Amino acid sequence: MTITFLLDGKEVTSEDNQTLLDVARENGIDIPTICFHEATTANALCRICVVEVEGQRVLQPSCIVKAANSMKVQTHSEKVVRARKTILEMLSSTMDLSEAPEIQAMMKEYGADVNRFPDAERRESAVIDDNPMYIRDYSKCLLCWRCVQVCAEDAQYTFAINFDGRGFNTQIGTFFDRSIPETSCVLCGQCAAVCPTGALKPKREYLLEQGMTPQEISVLNTGRKKRK
Repeated sequence: MTITFLLDGKEVTSEDNQTLLDVARENGIDIPTICFHEATTANALCRICVVEVEGQRVLQPSCIVKAANSMKVQTHSEKVVRARKTILEMLSSTMDLSEAPEIQAMMKEYGADVNRFPDAERRESAVIDDNPMYIRDYSKCLLCWRCVQVCAEDAQYTFAINFDGRGFNTQIGTFFDRSIPETSCVLCGQCAAVCPTGALKPKREYLLEQGMTPQEISVLNTGRKKRK
């Protein structure tokens, strides 16, 4: 079934069951995304991909809303741009985005003011180094859910990590706060691969940034293997 609707004033067609994000990309229209990833199920958590649909009271997340006949969609209206800018400002006020280059580029594009919310409580967390594959730095975590998804039904089916806590104190954690080796984790590294902010980072990369040489890392890994 072919669907016809207006996208930024231009008549476009799409197949049945396509999302507005899919159609926009097919037509060369850039809609920013953070929680969305091609390898995971769209969950509309971050709301950075919102668009304005005529007749809808609130902005709609384009990653999950399906195209429909006679829709009139604006991807960069004043309301949309203001919403995206505010989301970016809220994120930058509460967490460390220093290792999220794509989000930094969005902030520059939308003119986000990193000092707009000076009294906001920031996420603070010590680096958790409890396994040979990756480190966890929750001060950089924006709860996009990508890592949880690839660890679960979207890829690995190990269910080693999930959401932990409530409200502002929510973070990605393990059941009963176990260390990674005590969970069902198989050290596949897929969680770190899909992380957009460096909250989950490959161990070797982290150690190199801390000043260790490749030779020192090799000796460290050899020592771990011998202890096993």
